[in-house]
Amino acid sequence: MQTGKETSRLISILQKVPRGLPGAVFWLAVWFCFLFLLRLIPGTTGAFFTVVQILVGIALGATAIPLFVRFVRQRMLWSLRNKLVVTYLLIGLAPVVLFVTLVLISAYVAAGQFAIHLADSRMQEEVAQMSSDNGHRVELAVRIAQGDQLPAAILSRGEVTAIDLSRRMIPVESSVYINGAPTMLGSHRGKTPLGLPPWASEIKGGQFSGLVLDGADLYLVAINQRRMNDGRMLSLVTSLIVDKQVMDMISAGLGRAQLFTERLGAGDSKNDQASRAQSSSAGSQFDERRRRRENSVTGGMQIPAANLADIQVHFLSTLGVTDWSNGERDNVLIKVDSRPSLLYNQLFGSSLGGLVTDAYKTGLVVLCLLFALLELVALVMAIRLSRTMTASVSGLYEATQRIDQGNFSHRIAVTRQDQLAELSRSFNTMTGSLQRLLEEQKEKERLQNELSIAQEVQANLFPRQITSLPTLELHGVCRPARSVSGDYYDFLIFHEAAHNGHVSRMETGVGIAIGDISGKGISAALLMATLHSAVRAYRFASEELVFSESAVAGLLANRDDMGADCDELFQSPGRILSLLNRHLYRSTQPEKYATLFLAHYDSKSALLTYSNAGQLPPLVLGRDGSVRRLDRGGTVVGLMDGMRYEEDRFQMRPGDILVGYSDGVTEPENDFGEFGEERMIEVIRRYRDEPLHVISSQVMQALDAWIGAEEQPDDITLVLARQV
Repeated sequence: MQTGKETSRLISILQKVPRGLPGAVFWLAVWFCFLFLLRLIPGTTGAFFTVVQILVGIALGATAIPLFVRFVRQRMLWSLRNKLVVTYLLIGLAPVVLFVTLVLISAYVAAGQFAIHLADSRMQEEVAQMSSDNGHRVELAVRIAQGDQLPAAILSRGEVTAIDLSRRMIPVESSVYINGAPTMLGSHRGKTPLGLPPWASEIKGGQFSGLVLDGADLYLVAINQRRMNDGRMLSLVTSLIVDKQVMDMISAGLGRAQLFTERLGAGDSKNDQASRAQSSSAGSQFDERRRRRENSVTGGMQIPAANLADIQVHFLSTLGVTDWSNGERDNVLIKVDSRPSLLYNQLFGSSLGGLVTDAYKTGLVVLCLLFALLELVALVMAIRLSRTMTASVSGLYEATQRIDQGNFSHRIAVTRQDQLAELSRSFNTMTGSLQRLLEEQKEKERLQNELSIAQEVQANLFPRQITSLPTLELHGVCRPARSVSGDYYDFLIFHEAAHNGHVSRMETGVGIAIGDISGKGISAALLMATLHSAVRAYRFASEELVFSESAVAGLLANRDDMGADCDELFQSPGRILSLLNRHLYRSTQPEKYATLFLAHYDSKSALLTYSNAGQLPPLVLGRDGSVRRLDRGGTVVGLMDGMRYEEDRFQMRPGDILVGYSDGVTEPENDFGEFGEERMIEVIRRYRDEPLHVISSQVMQALDAWIGAEEQPDDITLVLARQV
């Protein structure tokens, strides 16, 4: 009796086992799992069952795929609603995946190319600097080699027997050759290319610069040649071996850079051919890779990832190189390992931070969420309305394809009056609205980008760091009413001129400029930039004369120092205003003009010389309560040609405060009238003994309280100078 029950139970279990194609998949899956255990047997038996398992796995896949397709067609795609859902997924998902993949691959290639470009640009900048230095010193080398008399300034510094370039951040080596033969001139502290090769004994054009390969070493080389009076050719060779220090400089802020010292072209040097033949005879790919790794120069370091998306970017490219032995051109490999965050910082720099950038990021996140929400709503609507879509399905499907391709001008032809027709009309309306929205958004983004760029450029025009003189405290502030300002102010610090090559940083005076441009917005900001550039150009005019004084002075001058600026031209503000008036009149539209106040302060005598071209007269508030208006000058600049401007001068007394301001300070109105000049003077007198920035902030607070909740009507500019 018990045996009969067990038999019937076994029969019922066997009846539940699927038959046909599902049964074949089931038994193949069971057999595949059993073979997985049998393959663990050691020896040839286990290997045999492994092969059998592979064959069973192939058969299982061949039978399971048709079964899966049949299941999808019978269960998932039986209804039109599910078919539409799957269709929308296939139409929308596949292009997105392909597009995202293409974008990622393109971004990876672009990031690698940008990293290689940065490394190559830095190397070319270093070569250009070496070539520029060589060009300045080859004439000195010729004079030394010919035994000509040198200026006393050069003799006193001991540069007669050596052409020294050690003052560079990375010391370079210099060698002097006459008709290809080495001389005692030059500096030899490190490794240099071996001799002057025949191809470089007389170079076409008299100069050469670039990356060269001398054996297994890479150098940055600059050659300048001059023919001496006796007909001999003098060659000044400056070289810098490409070692870890140079590669660290090239890869700074990029990550890790590796430069290989093997030529790629068919014209390899004999050393490279012998090395490759030896590696080929060994027949070892490992030895070849190790040899390439040893014949390379590496610099920089691997930077940790800033986030999950900050992947490592490995990119390989080539750089042009010249064989030092024969002058042949070839290429060497360069590899840069960087990250997107590093390249992003190199591309945008200091513009990554700030309120505007944060607002962009927040807006982008909100926009992505909005698009995701719209996509979700569209998908739900499609699923709910799919039961009623019959004849209109084809039209809607075609329309979605057109919109997916970016053709927003496509419209569905509607001829019926039913619910599906209304849906088609709604789809047409949505497409038109989306088209207009995208066009408006693009235009808005373009305008906003232009305003942001203009705001950044203008912010750099105002003095970043105001340095007061020992006898005069300085302060200035400009608050635009819009994104950019039409007001202008500047402080031009003058220093004592250089004497005998020694730079003196003692301040001799300061030029003060404050102005207001007609109009507002971008046009006023552009005219303000023109005015700023013109004033700065006159400020540096005398500096250019100093540098152009003589060839020796140009050779010895250090253009990074401040000892060569003079203030002779700025001692006559009226003359500068006349020049500015002519410049603006001839370079701007007739309706464009500017008001401008220019003053020169001499720190030794406390004498202030000024001229006013239509600007609201600055005030000098004396400690005794007196008020002097600086109104001597003439009309606005840029309106009429040939104008002359009067000047006036007076001596600043201790405690005197010069107050320069624009109409944005005195003209804001409320129910009680304008803020006015008297209220400004009252605030300044109340805090006259406080630091200038405190006085400025108190004036701004009084203005804000006067304006209240209203929009700031005009640009606000305030300049303060106090005699110590």
